[in-house]
Amino acid sequence: MIKPIKINVFSRGEMAERLNALVLKTSKGATPSRVRIPVSPPLLLLFLIFISFPVFTIEEGFAKNDEVEIFYRDYGPKENSPVLLIMGLGGQSTFWPDYFIDHLQTNGFRPIVFDNRDMGLSTRFNSDPSFLGNYIKYYLFLPVRSEYKLDDMADDAVLVMDHLQIEQTHLIGMSMGGMISQIIAANYSDRIKSYTQIASMAQVPSPLNGPSRKVMRLLNERVRADDSLDERVDRAVRLMTTIGMPGYDYSTPEVRQEIIEGIERSEDDSGFIRQMAAILATDGRLEKVKQIEDSTLIIHGKQDPLIHVRNAYYSHDIIANSDLVIIENMGHLIEEEVFVQFKEDLVEHLKSNET
Repeated sequence: MIKPIKINVFSRGEMAERLNALVLKTSKGATPSRVRIPVSPPLLLLFLIFISFPVFTIEEGFAKNDEVEIFYRDYGPKENSPVLLIMGLGGQSTFWPDYFIDHLQTNGFRPIVFDNRDMGLSTRFNSDPSFLGNYIKYYLFLPVRSEYKLDDMADDAVLVMDHLQIEQTHLIGMSMGGMISQIIAANYSDRIKSYTQIASMAQVPSPLNGPSRKVMRLLNERVRADDSLDERVDRAVRLMTTIGMPGYDYSTPEVRQEIIEGIERSEDDSGFIRQMAAILATDGRLEKVKQIEDSTLIIHGKQDPLIHVRNAYYSHDIIANSDLVIIENMGHLIEEEVFVQFKEDLVEHLKSNET
């Protein structure tokens, strides 16, 4: 069992700004107030860097009940307004980009991420559903069985909130995480300050509103358990290239290393198919989406091949208190070039819904 740990880290955004300011002051010969140390300017500058930056405390641990243990990471600082981020299908909590987390922190928020059940370091389940078989059942209006449903995953998120003693939070959901967030916003409205839906949908995926055939083939390949590490990395690069921003290069050594680190963190990828079964087996979500009263920001890519952009317009139509932002060159992922196009809209949305 992994015990909760606390790690002191710096926000890179604030670090860069303050470093620039310190360099300018030192280059002009100014002496920072209350510092009188007879050392060389480079050492003095290094000392000032370490004593000047605010320290954010990361807390990691598990939120537990009788059924699951959910791994979480609280980036802090605790005095800031919390933002709970929920990742999508088959994604670990580490998939949230650093620049996304940093932007929330430097704008006065407290980002909190966690591994959904059956992914990352959280509790794993045991069933072995058929990916294509479940889709065929859904299209034929036959019942799809699953060990759990999205409602259970929504309760896992609330479990994290309760463990961290958070009464109210902003909610950001990506893809399947948006579906989970919809249920939270409907069932626990009094605990949600605002909801942000990124690349998600109100309905269950279908041939009319869901993945393209090419994407479906790549998703089906993911269920293979006997692939080598190199094959898994190559497959991930192909999938990201297919669903991400058009023209973006995902075949770089840096991206491949990040994929390897994700696999090493959690080698078992079987939870992906069980999470997909949970999406197909969950009924009544559309009616819950229509009940959402919290202020909602909907962000979607015009080029999304996994969840068609028409889903964003539909969500906007049925969520009464919602705003819609369509990103022209966005696929289904949040590359930094994409993030800069909506990051200020996001912060404005969060700040306008502070209580």
